Amino acid sequence: MYILFDIGGTNTRVARSRDLASFDHMVKYKTPKDFDEGIEKFVATAQELAGDETIEMIAGGIAGPLDAEKTMPVGGPNILGYHNKPLKMELQQRLGAPVFLENDASMGTLGEANFGAGKEYRVVVYMTISTGVGGGKTVDGVLSPSADGFEPGWQIVDAGNTLCEGCSERGYLIDYISGASVEKRHGKKPYEITDKDFWDEKARLLAYGLNNIAVIWSPDIIVLGGSMMKEIGIPVESTRKYLKEVLHIFPEPPIVEKAVLGDELGLYGAMAYLKQKRENGK
Repeated sequence: MYILFDIGGTNTRVARSRDLASFDHMVKYKTPKDFDEGIEKFVATAQELAGDETIEMIAGGIAGPLDAEKTMPVGGPNILGYHNKPLKMELQQRLGAPVFLENDASMGTLGEANFGAGKEYRVVVYMTISTGVGGGKTVDGVLSPSADGFEPGWQIVDAGNTLCEGCSERGYLIDYISGASVEKRHGKKPYEITDKDFWDEKARLLAYGLNNIAVIWSPDIIVLGGSMMKEIGIPVESTRKYLKEVLHIFPEPPIVEKAVLGDELGLYGAMAYLKQKRENGK
């Protein structure tokens, strides 16, 4: 019996898997702001899912960068009450099983690379454009190593602040295309904005970021997910068009597709992560 989880700034999802090929009995609840309350809720949910069965391993993602040992979140604008709190240690002690923690976007990357839009490709990049902007890279279905994790939303795309007046102090991509930035600048939820020209412009700005992703990570495919990529949101077709216009060093840009696993992609990623751990005997 394996426990999979995805702790987001708004919701937490927990599920169980017996074979690491599928999962069931997914439980979703509002993420508690308080760390201790969050631990209690998680433990109770995992125990209920496990029943009388032994939990062998637990894995999942949480928003924000992690410490070097991947035991706790240490930054980011979401889940501030969990920063620098011993998440991994608490769960291991309470549930009696090894716990593996990753950034939530990295887990999402594993999900789409192994079970979703990227499963037929060798080098896969996943980008989530939602309240914030995150992402990661896999090679042959395995998350690429990194020193401090992946934070593609914090790449600089407009150092001179010429693309969008007042959008960003330093030109970070996250300030141009994230849901939080849209709401801050326009006073509306992104899904309330139906102007096609507005979203076409967001596609153009996203393409600058994808150009950097392409020339640095050289992926076969870039998979785009998150709430900003839904029906009312950034159009993939326009993003492809603008990427082709700005990417000049390669004969063709990488394939760009929408994510297919929806809100459960982090659980799929946790399942892929544990499967790899089990196969490697770790």
